[in-house]
Amino acid sequence: MALPDDGKPGNDGSAHSEETLLERIAEASAWAEHDIDLDAQAETRRLITSTLDGDAEAAAELSDAFGGRLAFGTAGLRGRIGPGPRRMNRVVVSQTSAGFAAYLLERAASGRASTPPSIVIGYDGRVGSAVFARDAAEVMEGAGVRVFLLPDAGPTPLTAFAVRHLGVSAGVMITASHNPPRDNGYKVYLGDDDAGSQIVPPADAEIAARIERVAQTPVAQLPRSTEYTVLGRGVADAYVSETAAALLGGLPQPPETPGVALGAGTGLRIAYTAMHGVGSDIAQRVFASTGLPSVVPVREQDRPDGAFPTVAFPNPEEPGALDLAFRTARGIEADLVVAHDPDADRLAIALPHPDEPSGYRRLTGNELGLLLGWRAAERERARAALAGTAPSGALACTIVSSPALRAVAREYGLDYAETLSGFKWVSRVPGLVFGFEEALGYLTHPGIVRDKDGISASADAIAMAREAASEGRTLWDLLDDASERFGHFASGQITLRFPSMAAASALAARVRQDPPRAFGDVEVASAQDLLTPGLAEVPADVLRYDLSDGSRVMIRPSGTEPKLKIYLDTFSDAGSARKRRRTAGRALSTLERAVRDYLDRLQAGASEAGAPGAGAS
Repeated sequence: MALPDDGKPGNDGSAHSEETLLERIAEASAWAEHDIDLDAQAETRRLITSTLDGDAEAAAELSDAFGGRLAFGTAGLRGRIGPGPRRMNRVVVSQTSAGFAAYLLERAASGRASTPPSIVIGYDGRVGSAVFARDAAEVMEGAGVRVFLLPDAGPTPLTAFAVRHLGVSAGVMITASHNPPRDNGYKVYLGDDDAGSQIVPPADAEIAARIERVAQTPVAQLPRSTEYTVLGRGVADAYVSETAAALLGGLPQPPETPGVALGAGTGLRIAYTAMHGVGSDIAQRVFASTGLPSVVPVREQDRPDGAFPTVAFPNPEEPGALDLAFRTARGIEADLVVAHDPDADRLAIALPHPDEPSGYRRLTGNELGLLLGWRAAERERARAALAGTAPSGALACTIVSSPALRAVAREYGLDYAETLSGFKWVSRVPGLVFGFEEALGYLTHPGIVRDKDGISASADAIAMAREAASEGRTLWDLLDDASERFGHFASGQITLRFPSMAAASALAARVRQDPPRAFGDVEVASAQDLLTPGLAEVPADVLRYDLSDGSRVMIRPSGTEPKLKIYLDTFSDAGSARKRRRTAGRALSTLERAVRDYLDRLQAGASEAGAPGAGAS
């Protein structure tokens, strides 16, 4: 046996010890013995053999895959596909499903859910999603939970809708959203009093504890049943009809043509990409049912393909991800580009722009969030006027999103809420009318879906663009209108990348030890540490600094990657829209330099003390 010494630290801080690797090999051998996936079983044995032969890369993979367990949290599970308890695979999905079933059965027994509990399971087009969904269905049904499996790969908003539509106790969506091709995930919703929202603490910890208990039993001994119900197309039909009805009911109508939507006769050329995902068919059905213009799909990206062959990273925010969409747009001289991520819960919108080499510029998440939020406020005002009441409800966004929505809420007499990052929090805001997060997530019709929904949001965005076009204007013009009406809010972001998540958290800790009193010449007017109990839904590793000129700085470590993220916001309400934009933009550039200088000083001090550094982007 020639175990490798690759110089990587083991649990005791030394290089990989023979004892540690032997423990991992023993764990991997036991895993392979009980694995229900023959291909994964063969891969585990290959890793064992290669490790014993001295392959350092195989030893590192074995140590990582079998050195702990994939953590179950408020986002459920998400990780790389492969064998081992720290990977997404049939064993982990089966154990997770058995643990979740135990939680639902206990919840029903305590009166917090219907008896027997029930669940709807959906899945996207990623590698392994259909198989994982069937494993989840068999294990849940075998445990005594009534299971409804959606018939085809579909978008995440459809599963979120199905939880409410079917009145079930819970939902599971097999998806990794916009993660790299090698990943998959297990996303969890709760029905009943949770109304179809994602789980939040303490449910995540309670479910995780039951999964840990289940994991002590060999996976082959978990009861299974194939007596679950495979649904027909009725859920998708209901989603299309209810979404279309909500959209049509909120479309503005000119006084001279009641019953006819504003801009209904206006043509619009639209390029559309599903990003190799599952959004195309159902999105186009919603557009057609709402009387919106048809779209021209990006041919290479219109069908589900878990390999995502034309994009390096299947996320509309990433550089280059929209290149093919822009090529298609140029070919048809498109007025609008609509892009969904692979599970269609996120939305990107781009418009022609003369300063861009591609000919198109994507709206930021904050810009589109402002426009859709303003539209939702107008919709609520119109509803209230018909009912003879005052507008009511709340506009909400995450704490790292632009505070522009607060100005909209104030003018329309609506409540405003800022939540921790994640739609599990946004969707739970009482009286929610509209919610968004700057990472391209929008909830435009909370009565239908209690999660971000790129499909309904895209229909609203197309309708908004059509209305503007009917007046010879674009969404850029609407943004100028918003700047003149609410003031101009400019937003930016700094990302510091680290060798580990612990290093990112360490820099945040140094900010707490040496807090800023000013950024450049602008004093910090107030500071909040959201780890302080009572300042957020749950304590969170987020630092907020409100400055004396109305600017804002938010600092938080990423929850999924070794990064520290800094969110910057500035504001101007003096002069024309153009002047406000220029003033806020200059202030943003100045603030970014000041924040970078402050963080550089902290990192320089840390380097002198021997702590790891970081790179900025």
